This record gives sequence, C-alpha cells and structure tokens, in this order.
Amino acid sequence: MLYQAYQFQDDLVSVFRSSARWTLGYAPSLPGPLGGHLMAALAMVSRFQLTHTRPAFNIDSVRVGNRDVPVTEEVALDLPFGKLLHFAKDVDTPQPRILIVAPLSGHFSTLLAGTVRTMLVDHDVYLTDWANARDVPLDAGTFGVDDYLDYLIKFFDVIGPRSHVLAVCQPCVQTLAAVAVMSQANHPATPISMTLMAGPIDPRESPTEVNELAVAKSLSWFENSVIHAVPRRYAGGGRRVYPGFIQLVAFMAMNMPRHTAAHRKLYHHLANGEEKEAAKIKDFYDEYFAVLDMTEEFYMETIDRVFQRAELAQGQFTYRGHKVDPGAIRKTALLTVEGGRDDICALGQTAAAHDLCNSLRPHLKRHHLQANVGHYGVFNGKRWEKEIYPVVRNMILAME
Repeated sequence: MLYQAYQFQDDLVSVFRSSARWTLGYAPSLPGPLGGHLMAALAMVSRFQLTHTRPAFNIDSVRVGNRDVPVTEEVALDLPFGKLLHFAKDVDTPQPRILIVAPLSGHFSTLLAGTVRTMLVDHDVYLTDWANARDVPLDAGTFGVDDYLDYLIKFFDVIGPRSHVLAVCQPCVQTLAAVAVMSQANHPATPISMTLMAGPIDPRESPTEVNELAVAKSLSWFENSVIHAVPRRYAGGGRRVYPGFIQLVAFMAMNMPRHTAAHRKLYHHLANGEEKEAAKIKDFYDEYFAVLDMTEEFYMETIDRVFQRAELAQGQFTYRGHKVDPGAIRKTALLTVEGGRDDICALGQTAAAHDLCNSLRPHLKRHHLQANVGHYGVFNGKRWEKEIYPVVRNMILAME
C-alpha cells in the first residue's frame, strides 16, 4: 500500500506544481525584493517532485585532441531490464573500448554522466542503462543477481574481445563475479582490465551506516517493509519492487542538513536573480531526484548475498549453480579505487578484491586511495577528472 499512498500524495501535489509552473510561465516577474521572493517560492513549489524517467545525458560533443567531435548515443543491445548504450564518435585513431557499469541502486545511469564525459576523451565508451522496473511488464520475467551477470556477459559479447570495464559502487561485486565466470570459461570477450571504484567487495570491512542497516534487519523484515507492488497504471503494474523513492529518502536522511542547506541556497539564488548559481544546484537535484525501482528479486538477493552473507568475499558466490572463483582471473589487470571520506563504501571494502584475485601477478594489480573525496567524488567532479581519471587511463593504456 505504500506505493499507492506515495502515488496518491504525488497526484495531490501535482495540482500545486502545475499552478506554480503556469504562474511562472505566464505571469510577469514582480519588481523588488518581495517579487523576487515570491517568484523563488513558486519555483521551489514547481520543483517539488520526483521523476521516474531517465534524464538526458546531454553529451553532444567531446574535445578530442584539437577538435570537437560529435557524440551519438546509440543502443547497441536492447534487453527488457537494461540497454547497452554506445557513445559513438568519429575519430581518426581507434580508442580502447570500455564498458562502464552503472549502479542499479535507485538512480538512473545518468548519475554517471560526468564519468562518461571524462572517459570519452580517450576511450570508446559503452554504458549499462538499467531500466526502471515499474516500466517492465510482468511477462518479461524476473531479474535477479544471476540475471545481472547474464546481462554483463552479453554486453561484453557485443563489445568484443580486448575491451575494458569500469564499475562504480554496487555493481563492483557483480562485475568481479562476471569477469571471474568469463575467465573460468576462457571466454574470448573477457575484458583485459577491470577498474572497481568504491564498491562493497567485502562490506564487513569498516562497515558504514549503509552496511549496518543491511545486516541489522532480517530478510523477512526487508520483504515486509520495503517491497511493494507497482500501481496498475504503469507498464509493470503488479510487479513487486523496491521503490526508488524509498532509497532516495534513505540516502537523504544520512545527510539531511546538507540537502536542506543546498535548497536554502537555491531559494536565495532564485530570489536574487542569480540564475547561474541556481542552475548548478538545480542540475544536481534534477538528476538526484530522478529515481528508478529495482525488482524484488534483485534487491533482496543483493541484501542477502552481497551484504548479509558477503558471498563473494567468503568464497561462496555462485552463478547458475556453479561456484565463482576470482582466482581464475589471470589476464585481467585490476585497479581498485577508494575515497578516503566515503561514508557509503568505506576504506578496505573495494581493496578486498586484491586478495580474491590471488592469481594475478603483482604488476597487474594496483590500488588508488583518493584521500580527500567522498563517495560521489570518486567518479564525478574535479578530483575524479584531475587525479583519479589519469590513474584509470594509465592502467588501461598499459594493457593496450
């Protein structure tokens, strides 16, 4: 019933949003400080909503060498629960092909737009674009952790041999497992380098508030408390999901003073006519407030297998009934990246991959600690662009 209650509340508020947008669009701006505050208040009301469709990446071109190269967003493979996107460029020299694996944790893949934009300068970039589960019809079947690995392996098949992979946050576990499965099978499309960034390979290391919440409750508690049926008005009506709005509320609760301060700044920028400053905050929250639902099976299996039982770290991870052995990885170089101020995936959780990949020779392993960034800064922002990305690029070039 929670999903229906959320939808009912959103339908009620939509009347006020529409009125505020109409007023902003058709009423003249009022002069003076009072007018500025009134228009700012209307703007804040008009933005009071979550969206459930993927925003645009808005990557039309990228600077390669001394020229701006057009970028075309193509769908290389279209599957019910996710697409393989290709950011195609017309460049003179072939670039290393890389799959960026976006998290499936309540936000759309556009959360990595900054990551993609940076990588595009030197690489031929592909990206996982996970679907909003509420838009996937029931006849498409289920989607769990093993299905996620199936998708990754299919994506590598499409990209072809001698590619690279970079995973951000939660999918580091599935990415490492998929590369291990492919290595065990001597799959020709096994990537030749693997970068794991801020992911819970072993969530028992320096557990954060997120990790502690995942193990503090039983699986039945999660099933009864946060899993809900999609309203019938949507294509996936009746599908049981972990709603994205619940995940967003949980994340915001961890840093509520920061989000409150940001919206207070936004209000004052709007009231003072400081559009450029306001745009930065609006752009961030337009992305942050775009949420997707996860299937019940994927969410519950992630809680169980990744966080509560830490299957991969304990050597108990299986795929389609067969044990996954990271020790089978012998030719895929490994780079792990952690943020020193990461309050979602703490120090040591990603670096644990080095112990699991125990057949890799020392020169094929590297760990990078960025001491001055939090979770988001590992893959976006100035530190990512200026300090972390060069390390990633050098690893990839070394394997080329």
